[in-house]
Amino acid sequence: MSARNRRSAAAVITTGAAALLTLCGTAAPAMAAPSSGGDARGSAAMVAAAASAHTLTVPRGLSISNGTRHVVVDGRSIDFGTTVRDLAWNPSGSKAAFIDGHGDLVVSSPDGSHRVTVAGHPGGQTWSHPTWQVTAADRENQIPAKNNLIFSAKIHGSTVLEGVKATSNHGKPARISLNGDPGDGNVPQTGNTWPNVGGSYGSAVYENTHTGEVYIRDDYLRQQGGALTKGSEPALSPDNEEVVFVRSVHGHDHLFVEDFGGSTKTVKDVTPNATADCTEPTWSPNGKTIAFRTPTGTYTIAKTAHGFGKLVKVSEHTGLPAYRG
Repeated sequence: MSARNRRSAAAVITTGAAALLTLCGTAAPAMAAPSSGGDARGSAAMVAAAASAHTLTVPRGLSISNGTRHVVVDGRSIDFGTTVRDLAWNPSGSKAAFIDGHGDLVVSSPDGSHRVTVAGHPGGQTWSHPTWQVTAADRENQIPAKNNLIFSAKIHGSTVLEGVKATSNHGKPARISLNGDPGDGNVPQTGNTWPNVGGSYGSAVYENTHTGEVYIRDDYLRQQGGALTKGSEPALSPDNEEVVFVRSVHGHDHLFVEDFGGSTKTVKDVTPNATADCTEPTWSPNGKTIAFRTPTGTYTIAKTAHGFGKLVKVSEHTGLPAYRG
């Protein structure tokens, strides 16, 4: 199954614990074998290991939306009172943005109340994946504060990036400008989707379905950006120095992290042993953890002193993960 074809798997029963934990390269906990004399301690160790395999700890502030009216937040299901697609939180966690059942761009309180239609989509369009662009004013560079929503709009078969002020009420979105470096050729104006904003300057990454590449856009630059790497479904780290994205390896979707903040650009497969698709990644607010989707639930992977650690299953729910700040 590719990153373009989402299908939820059936719930995994107890006997499938080891297979579940190895889904994206995590080894199952070692289980002590009973001795030839029927050692009770060995049997107890097996029971304890099996129990620990099913202990799921949902990270604080993690939400999972799956296109229904129910959003899982902190492991608890919240009825938003309307269909919720592609939910994203503003940096403070005080507001949620999503696409509702009418295809409109909506902002609400964290429990789905006080909904405001920021922009109502015109006929013949499909909107998806809103992301918040919230920055403080930069008086030195004469750049005003921003509180925008950027999203993907499919119009007559072409996908473009559009934006609107997050405080609008039935506002009119405008096309996002995309200008590349002169030496890199032209930045594609269509086929752009899956935008994600990170960092204090409001930089954004997005994918282009025609080129199969991840691009970056920086409001501070006249030549705003260009291609970063081959991949899809990117998310920009809070410090604006790393991007996590999806790339197919031997028939499965793996997660890669590119570090472009240092003098040498590095790209690392952080799910090298994946045997199923790992998709739709998102960074935690502190930039130390990545949450992502698999066919059997939601996993996280944390940064360590030497890269990234083991994959940890945190929820049986499948859907788009997002962190509430």
